[in-house]
Amino acid sequence: MPEMELFSVVAVLRDLPEQGLVRGQVGTIVEELAPDVHLVDFCDEEGHTYALATLRSEELIRLHHRPLERVA
Repeated sequence: MPEMELFSVVAVLRDLPEQGLVRGQVGTIVEELAPDVHLVDFCDEEGHTYALATLRSEELIRLHHRPLERVA
């Protein structure tokens, strides 16, 4: 399974003040702009976008909401 793909739920790994984001904020990949470069949508609990950021894969961790078949 690819680490990052369209509609993956991700979290920011470090504070990114230039993007208005802090470590741990959760978003969804909405577009792949280049290999390892993603457009990530950050929404509040009501579904309103509060940030739309271009981020590299190394700035993100993919989150999982169900058990994986194989954990490395």
